[in-house]
Amino acid sequence: MDNPLIDISDTSNSKKLLSTEFKWDAILNFIQNTPGSHLRKIKKELNISMGTVQYQLNRLEKHGIITSSKRGFYRYYFPVAIKGFDKDILEILAHETLSQIILFVIEQKEPTQSEIVKEVGISHASINWHMQRLIALNIIEEFKDGRYKRYRIIGNQERWINMLAFMKNYYPSLWNKWSSRITEFFL
Repeated sequence: MDNPLIDISDTSNSKKLLSTEFKWDAILNFIQNTPGSHLRKIKKELNISMGTVQYQLNRLEKHGIITSSKRGFYRYYFPVAIKGFDKDILEILAHETLSQIILFVIEQKEPTQSEIVKEVGISHASINWHMQRLIALNIIEEFKDGRYKRYRIIGNQERWINMLAFMKNYYPSLWNKWSSRITEFFL
């Protein structure tokens, strides 16, 4: 991809320009292959300095090549073609804890908050915080069952089949972990 910000006629800085072009392309390719990644993940996986990654992400976004969204403490980066529910799902799949919670809710159908705490191994307050995020994104709903809060997946099978297709394409290791465990949900 030609970088519109690099003047290739200036040979005095040719090494620097090639390095900048390489980082632009490396970051863009990473985002296209793993949409929903956040800054630190990109930095770690590509072994590029934090400042350089921030600079290149800003340039890519200003040129309309990528988009980003901020949730909580993280800013997630996506190719411009990914929008809406797909974007939300990819943000969630990028977090191991959220993925673990969704998988457990799918498997158990309507678990209580205490059951999720035992499975995931974090505090009630942390589970509550994660569940509120999933509820706000219309992925999970909360309902009362006597004195217990229970949770279930929202949406039809088609919505979740699309989510699984995204997972298989962009997070194959997560797909391998999930695929054998959730077949019952779709039967």
